[in-house]
Amino acid sequence: MLGLFPLGVSRRIFFLLFISAIGLAAWPLAAVTVDSAEQQLARAWLDRHLAGEPPKDMPFSFVYDGKNSREFLSKWKFSRAEKKLEGGKTEITLTYVEPGPGLELRVVVVRDELYPTGEWTVFFRNQGSKPTAILEKILAMDSVWDAGGTPVSLRYANGSNTAPDSYRPWSIVLPPEKTYRMTSKGGRPSYGSSLPFGCLETEKGGMFYAIGWPGQWTLSVESGKDGQTRLQIGQALTHFRLLPGETARTPLMALLFYQGDSTRGVNLWRKWMVERNLPRTDGQPPQPMFIANSSHQFNEMLGANEENQKLFIDRFLEEKFPLQYWWMDAGWYVNNGQWFNTGTWEVDRKRFPNGLRAITDHGRAKGVKSIVWFEPERVTPDSWLFDNKPEWLLSPTDLPKEIENQKPWRLLNLGNAEARKWVTDRVSDLITSEGIDLYRQDFNMDPYYFWTNGEKADRQGITENLYVQGYLQFWDDLLRRHPGLQIDTCASGGRRNDLETLRRALPLLRDDHLFEPIGQQGHTYGISYWLPFHGTGTLAGPSKIFKDQPVVPVDPYFFRSHMAPCVIIALDMRERTLDYEKLRRLVGQFQRIAPFYLADYYPLAPYSLDPKAWIAWQFDRPETGEGIVQAFRRKESPEATAKFKLQGLDAKATYEVENLDGGKESRTGRQLMEEGLSMDSKEAPASFIFAYKKKS
Repeated sequence: MLGLFPLGVSRRIFFLLFISAIGLAAWPLAAVTVDSAEQQLARAWLDRHLAGEPPKDMPFSFVYDGKNSREFLSKWKFSRAEKKLEGGKTEITLTYVEPGPGLELRVVVVRDELYPTGEWTVFFRNQGSKPTAILEKILAMDSVWDAGGTPVSLRYANGSNTAPDSYRPWSIVLPPEKTYRMTSKGGRPSYGSSLPFGCLETEKGGMFYAIGWPGQWTLSVESGKDGQTRLQIGQALTHFRLLPGETARTPLMALLFYQGDSTRGVNLWRKWMVERNLPRTDGQPPQPMFIANSSHQFNEMLGANEENQKLFIDRFLEEKFPLQYWWMDAGWYVNNGQWFNTGTWEVDRKRFPNGLRAITDHGRAKGVKSIVWFEPERVTPDSWLFDNKPEWLLSPTDLPKEIENQKPWRLLNLGNAEARKWVTDRVSDLITSEGIDLYRQDFNMDPYYFWTNGEKADRQGITENLYVQGYLQFWDDLLRRHPGLQIDTCASGGRRNDLETLRRALPLLRDDHLFEPIGQQGHTYGISYWLPFHGTGTLAGPSKIFKDQPVVPVDPYFFRSHMAPCVIIALDMRERTLDYEKLRRLVGQFQRIAPFYLADYYPLAPYSLDPKAWIAWQFDRPETGEGIVQAFRRKESPEATAKFKLQGLDAKATYEVENLDGGKESRTGRQLMEEGLSMDSKEAPASFIFAYKKKS
């Protein structure tokens, strides 16, 4: 129904597409499948903007030597190549060459034959022997969305900000002739006012956008008088010449078109994220994870050694927890007594005389894989890199007051080929020598102020651009060298989750705001619109890493508030008085419901962080007729009873509904959707988990 059409495109074309779509769009909520009308819409958009010979209206723009690309690009030498990719995709490469030995523009387009999506990345390469003219104002996305005169809303979510309202969902009806601007913060793409994902929508359909840029992006949404909305997205700062042989690129842009209401759109997006974007291991999508560490008992890894790490692994298994990974966090390397003293990537043999390999082999022999923490980009004083390779390091300038502590630090310049090769070899060797199954990369700094320091007037933004290319190449090289390796992306908890990163890594810790139930409930509610796979941490008993953290009892409300596709638990396994039996039951419930977090998502109550509110959601697997419901009565809620109307069910079918705390009943889908599922609590706070299955 909807598409990005340049100003002046015939409304008759739009109307025919709209009528064709509506005629096919009888959308049952019970099954989100791709409709042919959506595929036609996506195909028509791509054919017009990117897949033609040549395309008529490029959805990107830039200024070169003072002129807008739309003034001259059609005059450059053009060629087109097409090839089939695995999994029902087609790659189209469009090449434009400046007259004379100068700039080459290459647009790599991917058309998905199974989903109503299209994506592209633009590459600029200097083929000449002299620097190019100035490239500036480079926009990976610069196009107009024609909604046919109907009101348009912008839907997005807060970034990961170490706060209870991280991932808070927003929906804004765009008033005529108003511009909204957003940007990431400090050079990390999912830190700040918005995730690098969003949606333009009307009551009848919409278009999702995804940004693949692990750096500083900027976005502008400008609404016109007649329902036409201009969307512009790009690297925040671009004003540079390219040196001979040098290549720059734009962010990856991906669009997904959908028909129907926003709930249908969300679940089509989630389906696409799961099936087309989550990184595979040996061809398989990620499975729910139950992970443990001893960070809270041994000051990250500063107080850890071979003996206590083996002891904790053995104790988790002795208590019959389904431990899949043992996580060794920051501080295992040579340092000055502080875990954030990074830059000497050697195992501390004083504490680990046999290396980490003794621990990873111990776990692997018992069916437990290993996760090991790295932060290779941040370099601090009193480290090998700081002392020996200053030419590889970037220093900061103009730091905001709140991050002045980063002034002594340095950033390993991944845009420097020599530095990137060194760190790739060093990390790769450690993965092999220490038997690491899952490589965790953290990033606790704001690189934007390091990238921009010292850039010349005609090279603004190039350091970031080359760095982003190097960062992605670093990960690609690790994955190529270590088939089956998994990567966990972390940047102070969830601050580097753009599309390029998420195609290579999993966000096992979505935010550093932890161990507080209402904030965790809000995180799950909000992030589930955008990222089906994510993780968080929980604990029980005493924690020595947080001095103000009270002893946390084994409590269903607390534990269930932290349930996610990946759960990382911190327990002092030397403590034998914990209620391990109760904790095993809760972990068993997590195992039972965790696979549903990748299914269709339905919020059942408004988003709220109010301690007086109830909050609830549903995950539904329509292909099997199964699903789960989670609900929480918060501590100050005066309402002892709540009723939530389920969604996406077969109205005529009968479902068996099980309360995981005890009790079963049979209800029709119509009853569950129209009358709702009742919950009654005698105390507050309270939590509920229901599992349902369609009877054959």
